Amino acid sequence: MTAIKIQTQGMHSCRRPKMQFLEIFTRSLIILCIALAIILSSISVCDGHWLFANAKVFGLWHFCIIEQHGVPNCTTDLNVTSIDGLQVGLIFSRTAVSFGVVAAVFGLELLIVSQVCEDPYSRKKWSFGSQLVLLSFALSATGMLSFVIWLWNQVSFMGFTLTYWCQFTAVFLFFLNGISGLHIHSLMQLPIVHPGNM
Repeated sequence: MTAIKIQTQGMHSCRRPKMQFLEIFTRSLIILCIALAIILSSISVCDGHWLFANAKVFGLWHFCIIEQHGVPNCTTDLNVTSIDGLQVGLIFSRTAVSFGVVAAVFGLELLIVSQVCEDPYSRKKWSFGSQLVLLSFALSATGMLSFVIWLWNQVSFMGFTLTYWCQFTAVFLFFLNGISGLHIHSLMQLPIVHPGNM
């Protein structure tokens, strides 16, 4: 009897939340979009080649010169670009973007955990996860902007590579879904008014 009682208490302590279909669909969509944004941002950071200008490729990790036969000659020594402070600037950019991915991963984990079991802290986990996603947006956007600022004289709209636009899309998704997650949390905190109490 004691074992059955303990099992029953365990089942009650970790119940699936009773939510309406629209709320479940919205939360699932937010989690899916954040996961997609993490994949896009990870690909963009790992590739790192963000800007093509005058047969030169500027990236987070490498600087490449395209030679006559189309073969890139790459180096990690960014001082060869003759752009003052670029080495330090790109270290800041890639650090900010990388930490943005890490913050998004932890935020996504909290969002998923908050939906698995209903406990007194599930809504707080959702809120904190959404805040981490917004922090990821801030870090990633800062890294992107600093990259553009340091290479302002080389920047052209058509010069940005596909991986840069992947990062741009990821930053947009981080912002949109972080705000949406906090908005859903605030709606769930509103008191329910019954017609009979009006």
